[in-house]
Amino acid sequence: MAITLPRPIADYFEADSFEADGAQGAEAFAACFTPAAIVRDDGHTYAGRDAIGRWKAEVASKYSYTAEPVAIAEDGGRSIVTSHCVGDFPGSPLDLRYAFVLDGDSIAELEITA
Repeated sequence: MAITLPRPIADYFEADSFEADGAQGAEAFAACFTPAAIVRDDGHTYAGRDAIGRWKAEVASKYSYTAEPVAIAEDGGRSIVTSHCVGDFPGSPLDLRYAFVLDGDSIAELEITA
């Protein structure tokens, strides 16, 4: 079943698929976020586009994976996307929850949990 994602979230998942060695890909990924955005993932917090781009580049250099959004719900101003993730990371395959807070056409906050 196909789901419809808000444009900033759809852009995030599209940009999430860049190759590990693509510096331009990391920049395009970070551009999905507001300049002061915050990402929480795997016990770490990344603040600002530069830190978010470095986080994404580091993850992409360690692991190859796909993330396919399968559900979306709203919860207290957050868009909660469940995504089926498959790759060479520990615990694969895994369904992850992505809690997005949007600010216009950009992502202001993202928390990823299992």
